[in-house]
Amino acid sequence: MASPDEVQPESLKDEVHNLIEEARMVLPGIQALFGFQLIAVFNDRFEQLAELAQMLHLCATLMVALSVLLIMTPAAYHRIAEPDAVSRRFTRLASKSIALAMIPFALAMSIEIAIITHIVTASVRAAVATSVIAAIASMGAWFAWPLLARHPRKAPAK
Repeated sequence: MASPDEVQPESLKDEVHNLIEEARMVLPGIQALFGFQLIAVFNDRFEQLAELAQMLHLCATLMVALSVLLIMTPAAYHRIAEPDAVSRRFTRLASKSIALAMIPFALAMSIEIAIITHIVTASVRAAVATSVIAAIASMGAWFAWPLLARHPRKAPAK
C-alpha cells in the first residue's frame, strides 16, 4: 500500500496532458470574467459609476486580457516552435505561463469585487476590505498553499 505522501515522477507525455487539463480548468473562469467585464461597459449603469470605478474596471479588464494571453501562450508556442514533439522546455514554459496567468486574474477579480462591494454598500472601507480578502484568499490558495505543500525534489545521483 502506498503512503499518502508517495510521489511519483510524471512522464513527459503525462506532464503535457496534465498541463492541458489545468489550462482547461482555468480558462473558463478567465473567459467568464472577461465576458462579464466587456458586457458591463455597454450597460447603461456603467456610465453612472464614478470615474475611478470605471478606470479600475478598465485596469481589471486589461489584467484579465493579460491572463488570457498567458494562458493561451503555451498552445501558440507549441504549434509554432515544437509542432511535432513535446519537450521539457515546453512543459516548463507552459507551467510558468499558467501559474503567471493566475496573478493578474486574482488581482482583476479583487478589483471587480471592490467595485461591486462599493456599488452595493457605498462604503470605501468595505470595498477595500473585500478586495484585500479576495486577493489574499486567491494568492493563498493558488500560490502560498501549493508552495508550502511542495515536495522537495531529490538531487540527481552523481
